[in-house]
Amino acid sequence: MKIDAVAVSSTNMKNTMAFYKLLGFQFDAYDADAQHVEPRTPQGSARLMIDAASLLADLLGEAPRPGNHAVFALQLASAAEVDRVSAAVKAAGHPLIREPWDAPWGQRYAIVQDPDGYRIDLYAPH
Repeated sequence: MKIDAVAVSSTNMKNTMAFYKLLGFQFDAYDADAQHVEPRTPQGSARLMIDAASLLADLLGEAPRPGNHAVFALQLASAAEVDRVSAAVKAAGHPLIREPWDAPWGQRYAIVQDPDGYRIDLYAPH
């Protein structure tokens, strides 16, 4: 068994897609009004399913609570890439929950937040 995808909801698909592009996710050509997208990691190892909160409300009968049901980690190629990606996220106006640091477990680590409040851990082995 393997994890194939992680799903999050979005209150603003355009902003959410722009954020995940900063992290390196690859998007096919999606309509600007898309209610569901599935970008891939550059290595193609997993998908991120992003659903409009309004779509989930229609499907589930209630709106999801953004930022409360998913935390995931992205392994980057190097410590320098952790620094570069987190700087790009910050420069684009998104919050850094924690600036890059050298974690005692041997990884360069940073924690960012997407437009809907989901926490994303960025890390790379030293």
